[in-house]
Amino acid sequence: MEMTTSSFLDTLPLLGSSSDDFQKKAYAQARTIKASKGDIIALHEDIAKNFFVITKGWIKLYRETLDGAQAVIDIMDAGHMFGESALFHDGTYPFNAEAVEEVELIAIPLELLKKEIDSNPDMTRTLLSFFARQRHNQDREIEHRTVQNAPQRIGCFLLRLANQTAPDNTITIHLPYDKTLVASRLGMQPETFSRALTKLKEKTGIRVKGATIEMESLSQLSDFSCAACSSSFPCKDL
Repeated sequence: MEMTTSSFLDTLPLLGSSSDDFQKKAYAQARTIKASKGDIIALHEDIAKNFFVITKGWIKLYRETLDGAQAVIDIMDAGHMFGESALFHDGTYPFNAEAVEEVELIAIPLELLKKEIDSNPDMTRTLLSFFARQRHNQDREIEHRTVQNAPQRIGCFLLRLANQTAPDNTITIHLPYDKTLVASRLGMQPETFSRALTKLKEKTGIRVKGATIEMESLSQLSDFSCAACSSSFPCKDL
């Protein structure tokens, strides 16, 4: 059964600490947006009027370098939100947001969130916790890029996509978007990603068939990829 805007918003931890007044106004003023692959949802340094909740598909957050290249910050799927940080920045979006595929989003006015933060300490604490989690994940990304080699970073990415409690048998992982985008997300050039994936196959014995990766056990990946990481597998940070 397809979820309504209000029923989807009810599942967000952010709204669990919000006031009844905020929820009523958010439900009333929320807009559903549908976008196609390549559509721009938000532009870097544009005045931010809304924050967004993804209900379907994938969104790429990135900045453009002076030579026109894209520096991918994150790739987010359903259940994630973006744009709320503009309240604590300078009122503008700190990135571009582009649809990776057909997407659906809920747009909620930022002004509603600002008023709620000003009047509701519980919401403020919830947002602080949310931002702290984001910072923790950014620290983990820095660690991975510093101490892991390219094949290990790909292995870690695949572990994030896998069911960590899956029984040992044939385990299948599907890449959610094309390999060029995966490479960008991991801070690699496509040719570097291709060579690193080949090396990962040699080191772990995984099988790659297009956008599908198969293995008999997650330990094939974790034993190799987690060797250069401060967390053991299964990792609560994945």
